[in-house]
Amino acid sequence: MKRRKFIKKGAHTGLAMGMGSLIPMNLLSNTSSEPMDERIYLEEILYTEKEVDEWLAGKAFPFSKYHAEFGWLLNNGHYQDGVDDTYSTYTYEGTDGERIMSNYSEKPCRINTYGDSFTQCHQVSDHETWQEVLAAHIQEPVRNYGIGGWSVYQAYLRMLKEETRKPAEYIIFNIYEDDHERNLDSWRNIRVKKHPAHIEATLPHVKVDLKKKTITEFGNPCPTPESVYNLCDIDKTYKLFRDDFVLKIMLAHRNSEMANDARAYESLKELIKTHGIETNLDSSATLDSKADDIHRRAAIFSTTKIVEKIEDFARSGNKKVLYVLSFPGSAVAEYISNGKRYDRDFIPFLEERELPYIDLLEEHAKDYQKYNLSIEDYIDKYFIGHYNPLGNFFCANALRKRMVDMLEPKPFPYLKPKDQ
Repeated sequence: MKRRKFIKKGAHTGLAMGMGSLIPMNLLSNTSSEPMDERIYLEEILYTEKEVDEWLAGKAFPFSKYHAEFGWLLNNGHYQDGVDDTYSTYTYEGTDGERIMSNYSEKPCRINTYGDSFTQCHQVSDHETWQEVLAAHIQEPVRNYGIGGWSVYQAYLRMLKEETRKPAEYIIFNIYEDDHERNLDSWRNIRVKKHPAHIEATLPHVKVDLKKKTITEFGNPCPTPESVYNLCDIDKTYKLFRDDFVLKIMLAHRNSEMANDARAYESLKELIKTHGIETNLDSSATLDSKADDIHRRAAIFSTTKIVEKIEDFARSGNKKVLYVLSFPGSAVAEYISNGKRYDRDFIPFLEERELPYIDLLEEHAKDYQKYNLSIEDYIDKYFIGHYNPLGNFFCANALRKRMVDMLEPKPFPYLKPKDQ
C-alpha cells in the first residue's frame, strides 16, 4: 500500500498508535509469489487463544483493554516514548477513561475534546497535552476523551455517550489523517501489522455506497469478550470478514504485485459493483493506485457523512463544534514540500458548509516560513512520532483564537477589567 512512511522514532515503534502510515501486515510478512485469497490472508493474521487470554486478563498487550462497544479503551501507563527518550505517564479516569485533568479541574467545564491519539496526546505526560496548555491559558478546564488508534466514527460514538454524562456546550473534534480510513476498518489488523503492545481488536465501523451517497453503520463484530476468540478460528473469522471492504482493498494491493493477476482485478471489480464506485481498471500498471484511490475516496466520503451526524447532534443540543485537522510529521513535510495532502477532498466539504475548522497543515506551512530550517529539522522541532511538548503547545496556540472567538461568555483572561 503506497502510504507515506515517517521513520523518526515513535512513528512505528513503542506505542505510537496514531500514525496513519502503518503498513498492511501481509505486505510485510508474505513473501510468496502466489496469488492470495480472503481465507489465506485472514489465516495469516489470526491471534492465538493465549494472546486473547492474556489481553482480556490484562497480562499482555498493556496499551489497551477490551471494550464491547468501542473495541478498546486505554490503560494507565508509564512508557519510555517521550521527548529525549523520557518516560511518559498516562492516567485515565471516569467510566470510559477520560485523560486526567489538572489545570482548573475544580471549575465547571464547557469544552470537551474527542478524537484519536492526537487528541489523547500520545508521547507526552498527562499535564503536557494541548488541552492542558489551552486550559492554562483560558483559565478553565478542557476534557480529553481522545483514544489512540480510534476512527472518526468511534470518536463520534463516544461523543454521543459522554455528552449525556458530562455535557459541554463546546466540542473540539480532532480528525487525524488516518482516521478517515479507520472509519472503514471492521478489524484493524486486516490493514495494519500486529503490534506487540496492543491487540488491534474489532471495531464499530461504517460501509459506504458512493453511488447512493450513503453510509451504513455497524457495531463491533466481536461484541462480547467471548467473541474475541473468533479471531483465533479461521472458519469463524472467514465468515465474519470474507466480504469486508478493506480486506478486498488489501487483497488488490497484495495481488497487484503479480502482473495481470485476475484476483486483484476481481477484488476491485467487486468493490466497484457493491459500493457504487465509478472508475476504470485499464491496466495492471495502475491497479495498485486504483486500489488506493478507491480506498481514499470511500474513506473521505465516510467522514463527511459522520461530520453531518456530528452537526445534527450539535444542533439538537445547542452545541458548537470546532474541527481540528491533525497530521503526522511526514504529511506536514510533504505538504510543505509540494502541497500534496491525503484529505484534499475533505477541505471543500468543510468550506461549503461553513464549518469552523483549524487545518494544522496550513498552520505548520505558515509557521515554517518563519524559520531558516530544513524540513527535516523543522519536523524534529515539533514531532517525535506524535507531537512532543512543543508540538502540543503549537497545536493549542493554533486553535486558541478560533476557540476563544466561539466561547460566550469569553474566558476570564479575555474579559475587560470591569467585567472580571
